[in-house]
Amino acid sequence: MSTYNIALLHYSCPPVVGGVEEVLRQQAAVLHRHFHNVKVFAGAGKQFSPDFLVEINPLLGSRNKYVLHAHRDIIEKNDIDNLHKLSKKIYNYLKTISKDVDVIIAHNVLTLHYNLPLTYALHRFADDNETPLVSWNHDSPFFYENCPEYLHNKPWDILKTSHENIHYVTITDYRRKLFDKLYKTKKRFTVIPNGVDPYVFFKLDPLTIRLIREQNLFKADFLMVQPSRLHPRKNFELSIKVIRALHDRGVHARLLATGAYDPHEPRTVEYYKKLKILSRKLGVEKDILLLAEYKFRSGESYTPDRITTRDLYLIADILFMPSSHEGFGLPLLEAGMIKLPIVCSDIPPFREIGADDVCFFSLRDSPEEIAKKIMDFISSLKTQKFFRGVIRKHAWDNIYETLFLPFLEGVINRK
Repeated sequence: MSTYNIALLHYSCPPVVGGVEEVLRQQAAVLHRHFHNVKVFAGAGKQFSPDFLVEINPLLGSRNKYVLHAHRDIIEKNDIDNLHKLSKKIYNYLKTISKDVDVIIAHNVLTLHYNLPLTYALHRFADDNETPLVSWNHDSPFFYENCPEYLHNKPWDILKTSHENIHYVTITDYRRKLFDKLYKTKKRFTVIPNGVDPYVFFKLDPLTIRLIREQNLFKADFLMVQPSRLHPRKNFELSIKVIRALHDRGVHARLLATGAYDPHEPRTVEYYKKLKILSRKLGVEKDILLLAEYKFRSGESYTPDRITTRDLYLIADILFMPSSHEGFGLPLLEAGMIKLPIVCSDIPPFREIGADDVCFFSLRDSPEEIAKKIMDFISSLKTQKFFRGVIRKHAWDNIYETLFLPFLEGVINRK
């Protein structure tokens, strides 16, 4: 795998609050996670992460007094002297920072009107065609009815002019069509959507993050969590058979089981061996994660605790509880706290707790019948379907592997 030196550029960066600032933060984080050397360049903000360098140059900002003065000269006097002076300074700065980078990704600064000298400097930088330059286009003032009239005139019209040496990305197909129309060109846009970082959003434990990445859990179709000890009355064999039945329905389902077995109790040891044999026999061994015995590739053990169990609730699609007997059912309450859908056996304590708000199945139902009930239940829950879609299509690590990295490789290798 290639490791690149990547510069991210915007008017500002965190802790400045804004949508593009957040995208920049998330991109920097995912690129760092995948072992690239990242540096952020901005006009305002601070060193917001210990993982990569942030360099602040006020001339890149949208509120810099010299930039604002140059804008006033253009609008009020039609004087472009300060525009070109500042543009030359910024161009020289870009040449300096580009010496050690493989690509510069500029967010919105080639499309918005908040620092025209920076826009001109980037076009001049692209003329040299030495370091690949990506314009990540989020927005444009020309898309709105209240667009200031002066932006349609020189020198502002550079904001709606594409450059043959700049590689363009935009965030939706809708935006692609708008930029195609604005640029009046067949310039090819790559669509790479904005994403969400579940690791940060959910504040996941580092051990959970390692598990997700090693097991590619965010690529699964369906995750069932069963936070129970490995005991016969917890009915894990039914969970394994239901996973098989879901596979047979074309659903790549996986079971996250947190419970351990007592190695000093012969009955539970035999039960554990029985479950391993059953999962192998049904061809789902890789999708039955008995996490109390899980070892990372480094050889370290994964030991589920209250925090990591909560994490599994957060990333799962359902709580699955097929117990044949229980005294209460605390996991149902925990799942309810985070609005995780529940599918469980129809036994008295679960019925007492879940009432009409969970999906029940009979212990006499076949695994195929239970799998159908699960899918019918989930199909009626639009939020859960959307959740899984967000994870698969918009988790930054998935975007990185399917879209972002191939784009970067193409841009850098054809420079």
